[in-house]
Amino acid sequence: MPRFATPSRPISAQHHLTEFYREEFLKHKRCLQRQRPYYSQSAITDVEAALTRIMGQLETLCTKDNADQVVSTLLKKIDLVTGLSSWSDPKQTH
Repeated sequence: MPRFATPSRPISAQHHLTEFYREEFLKHKRCLQRQRPYYSQSAITDVEAALTRIMGQLETLCTKDNADQVVSTLLKKIDLVTGLSSWSDPKQTH
C-alpha cells in the first residue's frame, strides 16, 4: 500500500506560521526599499532575489519540523543587511 507524506504540522497552524513569516519578510523588503539610496544596485538586487526566493519557498519551509529554526536563521541573515530589528521600538517588543 503506498504511503503519502503528510506535513509535520497541521494545515491551519502551517498556514498561520507561513503568513506570519511572510509578513516579516515583507517588512524587511519594505525596509530595504527605504534604504535603496545607501546600497549599490547589485546589493539591492541580490537581497531582493534572496527575499523573493525565500518567500517562494515559505510554504515548503513551514512544513518542516525545524521550520522555526530555519526561517529564524534566514530572517537574522536578512536583518544583517536591513537592520530592521535595530529600528524596532523596544517598548513594542513582546
